[in-house]
Formats: sequence, C-alpha cells, structure tokens
Amino acid sequence: MKVIVTGAKGMLGRELVPYLKARGVRVVEWDLPEWDITKPEISGLIVKEKPEGIIHLAAFTDVDGAEEKREEAYAVNFLGTENLVEKARIINCKFLYLSTDYVFDGEKGTPYREEDPPNPINYYGETKYLGEKAVARLERFFIIRTAWLYSRKGKNFVNAIREKMERDEEIKVVSDQIGSPTYTKDLLEPLFDLLKSEAFGIYHLTNSGFCSWFQFACEIGRILGIEKEIKPITTEESGRRARRPKFSVLANTRYQKVFGKELRSWQLALRECLKENEG
Repeated sequence: MKVIVTGAKGMLGRELVPYLKARGVRVVEWDLPEWDITKPEISGLIVKEKPEGIIHLAAFTDVDGAEEKREEAYAVNFLGTENLVEKARIINCKFLYLSTDYVFDGEKGTPYREEDPPNPINYYGETKYLGEKAVARLERFFIIRTAWLYSRKGKNFVNAIREKMERDEEIKVVSDQIGSPTYTKDLLEPLFDLLKSEAFGIYHLTNSGFCSWFQFACEIGRILGIEKEIKPITTEESGRRARRPKFSVLANTRYQKVFGKELRSWQLALRECLKENEG
C-alpha cells in the first residue's frame, strides 16, 4: 500500500511515518516548506503519486493564534483540506483526516459520541469542522477526532510542565476544562487499523478516562516524583484569547465496536511516556 502523509514532520506524523514503513507501507512524506497543501499545484502531485490512501495530519493548530490569524487558519484547515479532498475523489483513495475535540462546545456534560452534532466555540474548531464537512463528501473517508495530544519529544503540555518543574518555576494550570490526554504512540495502531479497513466514517480516538489540565499537571509531577506546588486557576484567569469547551471528553464508541479494542488509560500512557524520556 502507498500512502501520502501530510504533516509528516509534526508531533504525530514523525511517529506514524516510521510505524507505517515498518509494516510495509510505502509512505510519501509531505510537510512544509516543500509541500504546502494550500497551493493548487499540490493537487496535480496527488494524481501523479496515485496513493491508495491519504493521511491528512497537517493543520493550523494554534488555538489562540487562529483567532488573530483567521485567514491562515482557514486556508490551512479548510481550503488546504478541500484541495486534497478534490483529488482524493478523482483517484478514489481512502482519506484519513485528523480532527479535534474542539469541534464540540463542551456543554453536553457527558462524553461526546461520534454521532453528536458539532458546535465549535472558537475559530480553530470552526475551521476543523469545515474540514470535516469537506472530507465527509467523499465515499471512502475516516474522520478521526482526538484530544490533548502529547508525545515524548517536541512542544506539548507534558514537556512544558516537566521543564517548569525541573527549573522550579511557578506553575499555574487551568482546572475547569475537562478532557482526555492522548499519547501519540497510542494512536498509531488505531490509525493503521483504519487505513487497512473499509469501515468508513467518524471515529473518536483518545486514551480512556478524563481529567482537568490541573489534574494532568499534578499527575506529571507525581509520576516524576517531583514535589512542586501547582496553582489551579480558572479559564477566565488564564487570559487565553480563544474560548475553550469546558467538557470535551470523547467516547471511543465506534472504534471499540468495530475493532473490539480499547485504548489504555491516560495515566498508564503518561507514565510510559515519562519513563521512556527518563531512559
């Protein structure tokens, strides 16, 4: 099987690409600056490559930045996605689109299922939902919503909190937003499962369980054995530009039903991530 992976150098892409290659998948890696999905010429390259699948990870993911750079967020998350979708339709390949819990408003109060109607409350969420709607026009699509992604390397919440603890800096973390932290490593097998299948549609994929960002930070300290005061603050006190859903937990209902598998708890995943970093 031959697939194009956009965002191949991103947090998830740099782990997914070698995972797929190790399983015999021929991967065509696309990322900035060489490969800009908003440019018209990218469409012709898809037809030239004739992949059996496109895994679309590339996105404008700066939630607060999207409020100010609306044109850029719209261009990448919607127009770029639409650009890929048009050619995917022509060659009739599978299309896997990584989306977000931020397509929901957080008012439900219980975990969101795949069939729940999106209602984004920030511009990032709006553009990702527009991308979803473009992808859903295809016949052979997977929309994968995930949340609170982190990995062993790079810029993410886990590494930021760890570094602050090690430098003994003051730590303030929001305590009134609830979600499911998700380790990138734990998405690799599910994404491969979907790529091989014909069970098209929307899937929620996160580590199981949920917590607040404050509880997440406290668990990082507990696992590392670092006694450090962490001050809980409200979303309002954080002064972030974009609104955030207060409860954006996703239920992995469909993946469990179709594939008979469950993702491990966020606590176990976090422990492995932190311990691997120690090694």
